Amino acid sequence: MKVSKDDQEGWLTVCFKYLLFGFNFLFWVGGAAVLGVGVWTLVEKSDYLSLLASSTFAASAYILVVAGSLVVATGYLGCCAVIREHRSCLSLYFFCLLLIFTIELVAGVLAYVYYQRVSEELKQHLNLTMAENYAQPGKEDITLAVDRLQQDFKCCGSNNSGDWLRSRFVTSAQAEGRVVPDSCCKTSTPLCGRRDHPSNIYKVEGGCISKLERFLADHLLVIGAVGIGVASLQICGMVFTSCLYRRIKMETF
Repeated sequence: MKVSKDDQEGWLTVCFKYLLFGFNFLFWVGGAAVLGVGVWTLVEKSDYLSLLASSTFAASAYILVVAGSLVVATGYLGCCAVIREHRSCLSLYFFCLLLIFTIELVAGVLAYVYYQRVSEELKQHLNLTMAENYAQPGKEDITLAVDRLQQDFKCCGSNNSGDWLRSRFVTSAQAEGRVVPDSCCKTSTPLCGRRDHPSNIYKVEGGCISKLERFLADHLLVIGAVGIGVASLQICGMVFTSCLYRRIKMETF
């Protein structure tokens, strides 16, 4: 039994519609992943952002949040465009995919670039930040961030506990005889920082720099992988959208 040319073309259009529907499902899943990673990065360890010299890490996460939010709206637009077979809707959907593709690619590239220099930034900046700003007036956010950093990662000082001996906090009357902040203690209690014996405080090789560097590197790898991975998925969507647009245009004329 011969299949007419019109039937073949109609079958191709249906195929592209189903492919685009399938893509939309993956698109929403990918968008949820993008949004989740962005929110997780900003909420879970947001206190540490004040310890970084640049805003690249936060910018990458915010970009993912924006991109993930756009995916939700764009996925709905894609379903409407496929069901109604409106070329104008398909065109808008294509450009939305292109916009999100660009945004996620930027987030991935930013994360990758920052990953290459995060170690150097921490070495240059974290020690100075902790020594100069801890427990100083108007620097409450940094004080809280350092305390949480030392407690969460079980570390003391940027490189080692001896770094605190040169800090403005320890050399001031405010320290009340402490040689390290109380957050260095394995069991944090008021004035426990007066005793810096290994049985009382954390003595970690590499200090907090190595711990924070590993944490940021892991997060940046996830941000980069998710951003670039979902951006690659958009290419498939743009191809399917273009093909369906052309099929509908051919059938119209």
